[in-house]
Formats: sequence, structure tokens, C-alpha cells
Amino acid sequence: MPSALVTGITGQDGLYLAELLLAKGYDVHGLIRGQNNPRREVVQALVPEVRLHTGDLTDMSSVVRAVRESQPDEVYNLGAISFVAYSWQNAALTTDVTGKGVLTVLEAVRLHGGDDPSAVRFYQASSSEMFGKAQEVPQRETTRLWPRSPYGVAKAFGHHMTVNYRESYGMHASSGILFNHESPRRGPEFVTRKITRAVARIHLGLQDELVLGNLDARRDWGYAGDYVEAMWLMLQQEQPDDYVIATGETHSVREFVEAAFAHVGIDDWARYVRLSEEFRRPAEVHELVGDATRARERLAWKPQVGFVELVSMMVENDLKEQSRR
Repeated sequence: MPSALVTGITGQDGLYLAELLLAKGYDVHGLIRGQNNPRREVVQALVPEVRLHTGDLTDMSSVVRAVRESQPDEVYNLGAISFVAYSWQNAALTTDVTGKGVLTVLEAVRLHGGDDPSAVRFYQASSSEMFGKAQEVPQRETTRLWPRSPYGVAKAFGHHMTVNYRESYGMHASSGILFNHESPRRGPEFVTRKITRAVARIHLGLQDELVLGNLDARRDWGYAGDYVEAMWLMLQQEQPDDYVIATGETHSVREFVEAAFAHVGIDDWARYVRLSEEFRRPAEVHELVGDATRARERLAWKPQVGFVELVSMMVENDLKEQSRR
């Protein structure tokens, strides 16, 4: 039975990945931060077979201990402070966790491997936010990085550090440059879940309006459940590499809002939406769309869930959740 250690086990990707690995017969371990973490119950409810280890990406000793106790064949580093808006308010903490935390896990894995640096296969969750002020459309693995947020800068550090450890020590270390991926498990602070939750509440008469910052920003949105399969496929390859994971389609926030309201039969959605400067980024990323040719050709991966299906899935989940309140 192969063993895997997943940091960020409490997030949407961590939960979907844990389900995937368990279905494939893995012994799955998760790193969870803090005493009495409220997300512990979510993990235990959805993936009770996962063995949890308390640790923190800013604490090398706890990560080393988790690696020693789990004896992993594969390590998936999904842990990060991943809410982009929050990263401007807490740039130093975002740097410590999302950026330097990658180095902490890489070093723990390298030390654990001993004389065989490729003994443990490592996956780093890189992000399309690294492209920021995109220098070409669509973005691919070779596109110049120009991050436009502390989160994007931290992710770029972790990405380059992963490449450096692969080239310096011969580690089997791969990065997945994942474009925006959503699901019903996405946190309500993210704009996609904020939209679908508000639409559900407006439809049920529990809320009057949806307040957003920028309807014109365009993103390449996919389904998180599809994207975790790509993570696993990367670590099954003989040679490590970096892969863009994306749908290749771009949609605006406006289109996302329109699709969400359409699911509940509301066509004149504009009267429920108000724009506020409070929710605009200091440095906006206007359009991101990925070229996943390498993933298609080498991993035989392609997304299964389309844009409208994804939005409908999220709205339907929020309708059920809000109806129970």
C-alpha cells in the first residue's frame, strides 16, 4: 500500500485529493495546523480513513516529524494562505506560509530521502496567479511570471524553489500550475462561492443583494475534482516536470454571475448586484487562460466538467445548504 502525505488537507483540493488517493488504495496522511482546528471535523467526516498529524508549514520540526511518522512515497504540498485579497493585508504571513513553507516541506522531504533524493515524489501546488500581468495569451509552462499580489509572489518563490530542488538534488519534484478551480467545497470568501451562495440566498429570500468588485475580470475556471487527478498523474511519471492545468476557456465574472442566476431562473440579475471599490484589488489581474497541451499529451489528462455545469453544481449545493438553515 503506497503512502501519501497531504499538506492543506482541510481545503477543497486536499479533500478531493484524499478521496482520490483512498480510492486508489493509498494510506493517506494529512498535515493539519493548530490545536482544535475547526476544519478537523470536516476532514474526519468526509475522509475518516485519513490519519492526521498536527504541524505547521512555518515550523520545520513539525513537518519533519510528520514526514517521519507517515513514511510517504508521495508528498502533496497544497498548504497555503490561498485567499488572494487577504495576502495584501498580511503579506509577511502569506510569504512565510505560501512561499517559505514550500522550502520547509522540500527540505524535510530531501532529508527524509537520505542517499536517494528521488525516493519520495513531491508535488507543489503552483498557481496561475504567478502569471499576473500575463505576457502572452494563453499562458503555458514557459510564460514569464509577473505576479500582481503578495500571494502570487509567494507562489512564484515556491515554484522556483521546487525547480531548484529538482535540478540541484535530483528530487522527483513537480509543480502543477493550476488555473482557477472551484467546487461546492470552495470557501465562501472566494468570489465564485460568494456568488453562488448569494444567488441561492437571494432565490430563497434570505438576502437582498450581491456586492462585487470587478465584473470584467476574466478567468479560466475548472472543477477541483478534475484537477486533483492531474496532481496524482504528475507523480506517476518517470520524469518530474511542471504542468499547466487548465480548461483553455476564459469567462468573465459577469458570465459567472449570469450563469449562477440563470440556474435559479433569474434573468434580470443586474438589479441584485452592486459594485463596490472595497472589493477591487490594488493591482488587478485582468485575464488568465491556460494552455494545458503538455498535460494532455504527457498525462492524458483533460477536464471533464464544463463551465456551466460547474456553476450549476455550486449553486445547487448552496441551495441545499441554505435551505437547511
